[in-house]
Amino acid sequence: MSRFFEQLGLFTVRFRYAIVVVWIAGLLAALAFLPSLGSVVQSNFSNFLPTNSPSIKAAQLADVFQKSTDSTVVVVADDPHHVLTSADTSYLTHLARELKTVPSVVRSNVAAISQNGRAEQIEVVSSTSQFNDIGIKSLVNDMAAKLKASPAPADLQVHLAGTVATAVAQADQNNSSASATQGFSVLFILVLLLIVFRSILAPFLTLLPAFIVSLLAGPVVARLTSVLHYQVSSVTQLLMIVLVLGAGTDYGLFLVFRTREELNRGRGTREAVEHALSKVGESITFSALTVIAAVLMLITATFGFYRGLGYPLAIAVMLMLLAGLTLQPALLAIFGRAAFWPSHKATKRPQVKYGLWGRVAGRLVMRPVVTLLIGVAFFGVLAFFAPLNRPSGFASNTSAPVGTNAYYGNRDLATYFPKASFNPTELIFRFSSPIWSHIQTLETLQADISHSSLFTQVDGALNPAGVALPVSDLEHLHATLGSASKLPQVPARHLVAGGLYQLYRATSNYVSPRGHEVLFETTLRAGSPGQNPAINAVPSIRSFTAQVAHQVGATKSGVAGQAPASYDVSSASNHDLVHIVPLVILIIAILLALVLRSVVAPIFLVVSVGLSFFAALGVAVLIFMEIGSHSGLIFILPFMLFLFLLALGEDYNILVMTRIREESHHRTIKEAVVAAIGATGPAVTSAGMVLAGTFLVLGLASAGQAEVEEIGISLALGVLMDTFLVRTLLVPSAVVLLGRWSWWPSKLSDLESEVDPNEFDSSVAADQDDLEPEGQFT
Repeated sequence: MSRFFEQLGLFTVRFRYAIVVVWIAGLLAALAFLPSLGSVVQSNFSNFLPTNSPSIKAAQLADVFQKSTDSTVVVVADDPHHVLTSADTSYLTHLARELKTVPSVVRSNVAAISQNGRAEQIEVVSSTSQFNDIGIKSLVNDMAAKLKASPAPADLQVHLAGTVATAVAQADQNNSSASATQGFSVLFILVLLLIVFRSILAPFLTLLPAFIVSLLAGPVVARLTSVLHYQVSSVTQLLMIVLVLGAGTDYGLFLVFRTREELNRGRGTREAVEHALSKVGESITFSALTVIAAVLMLITATFGFYRGLGYPLAIAVMLMLLAGLTLQPALLAIFGRAAFWPSHKATKRPQVKYGLWGRVAGRLVMRPVVTLLIGVAFFGVLAFFAPLNRPSGFASNTSAPVGTNAYYGNRDLATYFPKASFNPTELIFRFSSPIWSHIQTLETLQADISHSSLFTQVDGALNPAGVALPVSDLEHLHATLGSASKLPQVPARHLVAGGLYQLYRATSNYVSPRGHEVLFETTLRAGSPGQNPAINAVPSIRSFTAQVAHQVGATKSGVAGQAPASYDVSSASNHDLVHIVPLVILIIAILLALVLRSVVAPIFLVVSVGLSFFAALGVAVLIFMEIGSHSGLIFILPFMLFLFLLALGEDYNILVMTRIREESHHRTIKEAVVAAIGATGPAVTSAGMVLAGTFLVLGLASAGQAEVEEIGISLALGVLMDTFLVRTLLVPSAVVLLGRWSWWPSKLSDLESEVDPNEFDSSVAADQDDLEPEGQFT
């Protein structure tokens, strides 16, 4: 394979200008003609559930009340100081008619007036699917435009509210967070690389390919959603930016450091780039392949969110690999030694020696057992806290970002209409015959549910809008007026009193037009539907609902809402974690065996990742649960930690181990470890700091999203521990202890050194103090 990378090096150096032009032209074409990634992002995690999930089936059961593909936006108008005037109510009646002209709106009417008379609520129903993020964004924006075009009377405040308006506000925040993450990540990487290289051009040349790919990957991934049929979440959007900038910069550092090393050996610019690519091209390729293989395993997941990670991240890393093998060496060949100005110019030397990491490695190989035992003990203590984690739901869709229109609308909705929760948990029952033929069943259901300790509030056909409606009155109204769902807003005849007429019309939210389905809106005693206590209560709620359904003779029943959806999301995630993790471990172990020509090394390398994973999870529990106030870690965090620490951690393993293998051909194992760690230590630590920094930026730029903050900060800490402890201390200690058995069954495992492998002259490490490459970060 080295022959291939030698030829690739010759090609990229020869056609360096053409390669740069092709990449820039491709980027401009993608930005001009392909859709943006933000236009296809799905922000609701329940959108990714399998169709056979109980919460999805329950939502389909409730279609007769409002199709699960429909969406509802609430408009709240209030005067905080006065009762609404006739001018106010006239304006709101006019506004309801105006909102009905918005495309896709099928119904718009005044739904309720607050008890103090200071607020009014308009309910707008649209045929646009609540799962169509692009569609509901257009809906909310069109409604906001109508509000702006129809100025309200003085002192009357009008806001949009509800789950749909909240989801759109959060999607806008996510897009803003993605832009902030990209910008801050680029700035952080540039500052760090300026410190690393102590030169002006090298940081920009290292980062430029990753930056170009981060811009190019979004449109390419967005275009391929319709070809490969995957969904993209807001978390995928953020992770893809971080992965490309972090991992892409890693690949750039591998090549730039090796190129500078070859320049320091006295090679010419073109020869240095060609030789560097021939040596680290395989490491870069297999590093990228481990990530691609790991994320592609996600397409076997049942949870659509994980499937949605697979293709986008694989596509982005593949583009980054192509850029790392073509664009990066082309740029280095164009700028040559000028890339490292104004650091000291390299001159031809008989050998290159190394600084801090050479000295560290020298001490390490003298005491590998002590180093390994201390490291394992340290990680073991941290891993002790990992089992204390209590997975938490992704509750970002329960509240709108502070300061948005939806934030103020939800606040007013809770203030003036506390019983009209816009986020209820719904219990649905289906009967073989219309409920009107056995109307006493309604009374039984209402009583059973109200007396349950699981709920604090229950709204149904016998108390629509929080006003009691006796079963006898309901039966009489149905016999007199017919189906409530077919009644006009204004009665054609005065058969019943106006208030009673409107109260009966409201029962259409709880009894289906044919009368076969009955719905109850409940508020959970466990708390907010997006928080752990409510999610954990779902099995009990489902069991209770099924039991009540059996008692009253219902043919089907279900529980719909955010809490059951979050529970199903967590269950799907746990199922995928169990069967995907072994696949990822197996495929990466195979790739490591291929690149290292060994079956022994992959074993302890994968074990080291497991140790690093549990330690990182333990640190996350300590920070966010024991020290912070989080009730649990977001349910996807363990999966993300495992995936990225395994896939990205192996990047550094591959670079370090391939260099140890290269040095082992003409040195003892101990000497090879010292030389390899001395040479790769700066690149690994620099790359690890870059990757950790980009994850840290993700967490800090999350705009108050606790779940994204957990993911970003936990991954950053995991990468730092993996970089500074596992890859540069524990893994080399294991190699020294195993000796040439690390390379079994390749021929290198039988190679006899000229020096007794049990002897190691500490002067080898001391020699490293004499000279280190100029500008090297230590």
